[in-house]
This record gives sequence, structure tokens and C-alpha cells, in this order.
Amino acid sequence: MDSHVALATVNGQGWKQLGELGLAFALSSLIGLEREWRQKAAGLRTHTLVGLGAALFIIISKYGFNDVLSDGRVILDPSRVAAGVVSGIGFIGGGLIFVRGDIVRGLTTAAIVWMTAAIGMACGAGLVLLALVVTAGHFVVVFVYPEIAARLPPSNYLGIGLRVVYEDGRGILRQIVTESTERGLAIHRMVTRQIEGNRIAGVPAVAVTFEVRGKSTIEELTLALDRIDGVLGVETTDFADDRG
Repeated sequence: MDSHVALATVNGQGWKQLGELGLAFALSSLIGLEREWRQKAAGLRTHTLVGLGAALFIIISKYGFNDVLSDGRVILDPSRVAAGVVSGIGFIGGGLIFVRGDIVRGLTTAAIVWMTAAIGMACGAGLVLLALVVTAGHFVVVFVYPEIAARLPPSNYLGIGLRVVYEDGRGILRQIVTESTERGLAIHRMVTRQIEGNRIAGVPAVAVTFEVRGKSTIEELTLALDRIDGVLGVETTDFADDRG
């Protein structure tokens, strides 16, 4: 019986390997459940399959080439399969990242998919403790870190988008820039558009959208701009959305 078990382990199809696959399945499913609960693009099935598949790849790299061994010596590099998993999983992660204007979505999900593959690889390699610790670290990051981030004080240099509608042909844009710089606010980007129909309340109008950064509060600038003669409206906006 002992020789049979030892032979199965050497061949890579014993209880040890089945246990490693089972652990990868369980840990990947836990991460997938959290992603599914948060309604992310990659959920339970994606993470479970990635982790389980990664574990199988590692087991294959460890035990799948016994027929090319010579006198117990390895004459190839078994780690090449693991390296292929690391690079190949990037294609899945890349497909989860979306860019709209200056807003990037899906980075965390892509990173979690990549990490799930690493956990599966650790299970397949028999590094059970490391797989458990990294899985626990995942839940700390997704549940505890958002609470920490929410308690951080707001940054004095956070970029804010403003949209100002004003009468055309009165040099008001220059006054807008002056009001911003006098309050220590730097204008980083600016887009000017004609208003649909080119008129508001019977006067020609233009809308300018810009991002400001600095220590002064946005409320101060908003009030100052609203007091400029010829300004028809001031509102905060998402600069990326306003660019269309």
C-alpha cells in the first residue's frame, strides 16, 4: 500500500495532488464569492476557474514530465509552465480594465484575478501556508482598506472639474483664469464649447470646462466666478464626462 501511494505521488495523481487542487478550488471560490457579491465583472466562476487552472498548471509542471527524466535527473526547466501562467493571465486581466476619458475601471478586479492565479499556483506547488496567508490578505484589502481610505483627510491638491457658462465676446475667460490663479488654484486642462443654439436667454453663450488644483476650496472659487458680470452659471462636473 505504501509503495502504491508513493508511486501515485510521484506520478502526480495521488491524494496529495488532489488535496492541492481542492485547496485551490476552495480558496479561489472564496475570493470569487466576494467579487460576485460586489457584482464585479469577474465573479465566482471566473476566479474559481483561474485558481483551479493555475494549480493544475503547476502540478503539470512538477509531475507531468517524468517520462523525460534521466536517472532521476531533471533535464528540462519545469518552472517554464509557471512562467507561462504568470504572463498568460495578463490577457484576462487586461480584458477587465476599461478606460473612459481619464477614468480607469477594473484595475482592482484585474489585480485580484492575477492574484487568484498566484494562489492557485501556490496550492499546486504545495505551498499551503502561503496560499492561506495571501487569501486572508485579499479579504483584508477589499474589506478593511476601503474603511481606512474613507477615514483619510481630503487632499488639498485634489483636482476638481468646473463648468462655467458665460456670455461670449466679453473677455470673461480671462477673468475666470485670473480669479483661479489669485486663489492659488492652477488650471490643468481646459475645454471650451459653444452652447447648443449658441444662445441662452437671448445672448450668445459659451461653456468652458476646466480642472483646478490647489489649496483653496472650490466653494470660494465657485462664488467668485458666479459674481463675475456675464457669467450665466457655475457648476462642478466630472471633467472626463464633460469632454464626451
